[in-house]
Amino acid sequence: MIEVSCTIKSALKGQNFEVTLKPHLTVEEKRLAAADPYEYMEQYFTLNEDLKQMLESSKDSAKLDAMKRIVGMIAKGKNASELFPAVVKNVASKNIEIKKLVYVYLMRYAEEQQDLALLSISTFQRALKDPNQLIRASALRVLSSIRVPIIVPIMMLAIKEASSDLSPYVRKNAAHAIQKLYSLDPEQKEMLIEVIEKLLKDRSTLVAGSVVMAFEEVCPDRIDLIHKNYRKLCNLLVDVEEWGQVVIIHMLTRYARTQFVSPWKDDAVVEEYNENNFYESDEEEKEKDQKVKNTYTMDPDHRLLLRNTKPLLQSRNAAVVMAVAQLYWHLAPKSEAGIVSKSLVRLLHSNREVQYIVLQNIATMSIQRKGMFEPYLKSFYVRSTDPTMIKTLKLEILTNLANEANISTLLREFQTYVKSQDKQFAAATIQAIGRCATNITEVTDTCLNGLVCLLSNRDEIVVAESVVVIKKLLQTQPAQHGEIIKHMAKLLDNITVPVARASILWLIGEYCERVPKIAPDVLRKTAKSFTNEDDLVKLQILNLGAKLYLTNSKQTKLLTQYVLNLGKYDQSYDIRDRTRFIRQLIVPNEKSGALSKYAKKIFLAQKPAPLLESPFKDRDHFQLGTLSHTLNSRATGYLELSDWPEVAPDPSVRNVDVAESAKEWTGILGKPKKEKPTEKFYSESEEEENESSSTSASESESGSESEKENKVEGSSDESSGSSSSSEESSDNESDSKESTAKERYRAADESDSEDIKQKAKGISKKRSTSSSSDTESTSSEESSSDSKSESDSKSESGKSRSATFSKKEEKPVQDRKAPNKQDVFLLDLDDFCPVTTPVAVPTPAVLSPSLTADLEGLSLSSSSVIDVTTQVSVPTKTHELLHRMSGKGLAAHYHFSRQPGIFGDHMVSVQVTVTNTTDQKIENIHIGEKKLPPGMRMHDFNPIECLEPAGSITVSMGIDFCDSTQTASFQLCTKDDHFNVNIQPPVGELLLPVTMSEKDFKKEQGMLTGMNETSATIAVAPQNSTRLVIIERVVKAANLGVVPSGQDNIHRFAAKTVNSGSLMLVTVELKESSTAQLIINTEKTVIGSVLLRELKPVLSQG
Repeated sequence: MIEVSCTIKSALKGQNFEVTLKPHLTVEEKRLAAADPYEYMEQYFTLNEDLKQMLESSKDSAKLDAMKRIVGMIAKGKNASELFPAVVKNVASKNIEIKKLVYVYLMRYAEEQQDLALLSISTFQRALKDPNQLIRASALRVLSSIRVPIIVPIMMLAIKEASSDLSPYVRKNAAHAIQKLYSLDPEQKEMLIEVIEKLLKDRSTLVAGSVVMAFEEVCPDRIDLIHKNYRKLCNLLVDVEEWGQVVIIHMLTRYARTQFVSPWKDDAVVEEYNENNFYESDEEEKEKDQKVKNTYTMDPDHRLLLRNTKPLLQSRNAAVVMAVAQLYWHLAPKSEAGIVSKSLVRLLHSNREVQYIVLQNIATMSIQRKGMFEPYLKSFYVRSTDPTMIKTLKLEILTNLANEANISTLLREFQTYVKSQDKQFAAATIQAIGRCATNITEVTDTCLNGLVCLLSNRDEIVVAESVVVIKKLLQTQPAQHGEIIKHMAKLLDNITVPVARASILWLIGEYCERVPKIAPDVLRKTAKSFTNEDDLVKLQILNLGAKLYLTNSKQTKLLTQYVLNLGKYDQSYDIRDRTRFIRQLIVPNEKSGALSKYAKKIFLAQKPAPLLESPFKDRDHFQLGTLSHTLNSRATGYLELSDWPEVAPDPSVRNVDVAESAKEWTGILGKPKKEKPTEKFYSESEEEENESSSTSASESESGSESEKENKVEGSSDESSGSSSSSEESSDNESDSKESTAKERYRAADESDSEDIKQKAKGISKKRSTSSSSDTESTSSEESSSDSKSESDSKSESGKSRSATFSKKEEKPVQDRKAPNKQDVFLLDLDDFCPVTTPVAVPTPAVLSPSLTADLEGLSLSSSSVIDVTTQVSVPTKTHELLHRMSGKGLAAHYHFSRQPGIFGDHMVSVQVTVTNTTDQKIENIHIGEKKLPPGMRMHDFNPIECLEPAGSITVSMGIDFCDSTQTASFQLCTKDDHFNVNIQPPVGELLLPVTMSEKDFKKEQGMLTGMNETSATIAVAPQNSTRLVIIERVVKAANLGVVPSGQDNIHRFAAKTVNSGSLMLVTVELKESSTAQLIINTEKTVIGSVLLRELKPVLSQG
């Protein structure tokens, strides 16, 4: 036999394979052909024998090499279980590197080789005491991987010991072991809950995610364990590992739904006081107070969760972003949920698996709240490279977002999709066009005509889907579309898809009276092909025959009987049953029942038009981002979100005892600092005075006031001698104590309200008269920032103890006059409620930095002190809105008045001056049609009834530019004409100036670095380098607030964007040789770069 080797090449030429014949074998091919098939197996066993010998070697280097090769085999997916006995012998090795790799191996195979693993259990127990934390953790992981019920007590003991380990890595592994032990023996639940409770108090970010995962697995219903740790978890969230963040966010979402009231009930915001309230009578004030109590106020802990999860929308991990998005969707007020849309759209640049999940969630969101994703409409346009599943989801979202404004654009897009080679996607597009036609009545006829045009398409699937959709659309208004029904009847000969044929037959049968000549002929044709039709089509032929028999029996009686006879002997029992039913109903005979009288009403009853709904409509009852939501079916382990409670449970359960927690964590800090003797904030005599003043309201106001003033001055003089560092730390501690005390004494006694009012009046008088020493001025700056931040977050939620108003007394008058809407809450009488219960105040040395950070999280302030202030400079520059020639004698100019909040919090105030340059009256000047970009809103000025010749009038209007420099286009109309005009804002007018301290400025600037920072070096003319000139030029160019600076060469300005409230921090740092560094820090990087471009010429020009 001649040895021939055939090599078949994979390149296909036409329909022939190219085959090459070789008469001789190469040496290598001969060797392979002669090889024993069991040679590979022998090599494998030889390799294992070599590894076993190396593991039994006396040299550590050989053992280490062997273990590396074995772990490498495991990493490649090869089976190394046969080496278990040889590996487990080395578990007691003194070499740490070998021991680590042995534990890696044992964690993989301990479950498979349980008997052999049990022989080494004493070694694992000894390793739990090893000085190396990695060995202790690995030993615990191996121990928990041995799935034998007999060692449950040993595992339980090991977990308890590991939960108290000094290493957070070991405690983390203890949390992982809890889940394994629970799945092995659920009866250990109570003991495991004790360990979980202990680990939940852990302050390490390494442990937090793992213990919450254990909590979710073992006892997800025990929310009482979360109460005391809620604020700590919120504050640690940013620093936890990414997958831990996902678990914690989902758990906190469920927790919040049980502890806070719904923010969706009442969209009304608490009525804010204005200047008029000062002059109102007591009765009116009481009525307003009652109204304020009835409206919704967000719990500060609810706000804390939303505030601390918001930064995670910038996470690189898609799961974290998705978790925050679902949290905002389920917990945030509807006005705030929109911030997640940009982050979700960003995820659409990820791989297709991430896109699929994100698009599914966006599809659910876009049904209920279209406005969230309308600005990002183009992000959902289908790409040719997208897989079908992604295309279909994007199409679903585009259909959900369709409205009168964008439907024309979408229909043009859909026309392209219909021509796609992906037939499944083309069919889905036709259904989307049908949904748009039913939802938006203005385009119903356009869509219907377009679908009729598709009936001439060569592709059967496109034609069939078009027929089905047209059938549904015609049901809404059949009287107007008799011609379309006739056209579809003609197509019946060419269409072979069963669903399409059935739809046409149903339409002809349903509206047979409108096509009396065509319907009998259609029945005749289909009767011929009855036996070859699909079951779905046969049923519709029977229905068509029955309807024609009832309406036109003269022509169709014999045809119907013929079809019924065919159906009587059909192979499908559905067809046979339907035939018998129809015959008894429509053909009268002796056996016919009473129903035959009503046959016509039954068959030709008015059918309701079908609703074309989104397939994602019913998915909102599952929590977003879960497997159940993706599958649209309840998955194992799914935990439902509870409904919002009608009345919020007691919020005091989340208060943490400061003294106890301070003692608990002192040991972790190492050597404690020397404790100073605790000094009372007030002297004993002063405390007695406070007690007497709270009981007797008759005490003179002036006397007590003067005594208090002397005491405060004395205490400030004493404190001025301490170092600056101790002042700062004590301030931080006092802030945290105040916030804790506020939470603890939220429910204040209202019986002393009269006395409190007197105190408040006295304090306000003292503010205006007190002298300010150096020490007082520094403390007043800090206290003003504290008090403002408390008022900016919900002021009614916390009641300060009497120590607080010693700081508030020294607040400067000019700070109090800033026109912040909520400033009046600084004088809220409840703030001055005396605290009669003694408070345990720890000394400064006891509080650790980590505890201080935790207590800062309990503060009700959302951020640093940032208050909107009045405009420093109003630009006089006007812009032309309408030239008198274009406006037929009507001229209009506009300028930006920089008046915040006239027409709403998000609107920029614009003053328009209208001038009549003609010699006749111009009547009814008003704003007509608006052509605004998506999201932009406009508040019209009141119509001007009549403008006299040569007359001029100035009116105000508000525009929400959505933090962009897009043009607002609208029509300025008169009685006879309308003129198209545009307003485009300079970027500097999209800002509101804010006041803040230099310390707060630096803190906020530190958080807005990297991509959030833009800078440029510019040449500054010598005459522009003085402080006054720089401030004048910058403030004139942009609506910025001046921030006090301790350095002569650095000038700082701050503002926030009108729409989103994002901070805009501007720094001008003068350098040598007449140059300056211009730095802008903001989340809105586009606005920041545009502002930088506008400020450069302002500072550089002479």
